[in-house]
Amino acid sequence: MAKRIQIPCLKNNLKKVRDFVESFLKDHNVSAMDIQLMVLAVDELCANVIIHSHNCNPRDHIEVSVTNKDNNFVFEIRDSHDAPFNYEDYKAPEMQEVIKERRGSGMGLILVRNIVDEIQYERDGTNNICRVSKRFSPYDDKIGE
Repeated sequence: MAKRIQIPCLKNNLKKVRDFVESFLKDHNVSAMDIQLMVLAVDELCANVIIHSHNCNPRDHIEVSVTNKDNNFVFEIRDSHDAPFNYEDYKAPEMQEVIKERRGSGMGLILVRNIVDEIQYERDGTNNICRVSKRFSPYDDKIGE
């Protein structure tokens, strides 16, 4: 079963997305470390869409959904925008360039790629759809007690 949340494109709504991701993963017994990593990845993707694609326009919305099948979690970020952005074609800046220029941005997608197992992008009419998936091992919080 998929769960969804839709939010206006404002940075302060990212907390709702983080809470949504955390709640879903907790309900599926994902470890605290894995939860924090996925919260970070989904938050980064949503922030990029809100800030760079929609210029924090509250009239625009994004939808985040998540499904789980056999501990394979698929997060989908969907927005409607005239200009497509393909995460798969994105060329990350060189790490030394970022450090040299002391840039405060540009590393988010590198981080996401290191957290998730797979990133897929699709364009459906005016909708951009980014899917990230991550398989988690079953977690038993009673281990070590």
